[in-house]
Amino acid sequence: MPIYNLNINGKEYRADVAADTPLLWVLRDHLGLVGTKYGCGIAECGACTVLVDGNAIRSCTFIVSRVKSLPVTTIEGLSANGDHPLQLAWDEIDVPQCGYCQAGQIMTAAALLKHNPKPTDQQIDDTMHDTLCRCCTYHRIREAVKLASTKI
Repeated sequence: MPIYNLNINGKEYRADVAADTPLLWVLRDHLGLVGTKYGCGIAECGACTVLVDGNAIRSCTFIVSRVKSLPVTTIEGLSANGDHPLQLAWDEIDVPQCGYCQAGQIMTAAALLKHNPKPTDQQIDDTMHDTLCRCCTYHRIREAVKLASTKI
């Protein structure tokens, strides 16, 4: 098996896995970074979203060999102290209920704010609509993204 040198959350990791191993399983099973969640396994729900080179991707279907030297950011790497504006806004707006989608929602929002620091409600909705929330807190998610956009 090949050995992959990965830049995850600003740290270097080595993974000895098959080339077609989904990034999600490398993160969770091989590197112990369990903040990224498994949801559906077919890139439909968004629970497994991470940033690869600043872009939101579904790690359950993104194979490790595609990462190459691109930087990967997981929910653990968004902020060392949990004080990223999105994390603080999530808490202030009281978004989480069951927690199933939270890492994926926050990472999707992080990519949005990186590319568009002052999104409109429609831009937020258009970006976030594919990341499913079983508790239907979509209104609070939008409000948290708007709040975070004022602090980035």
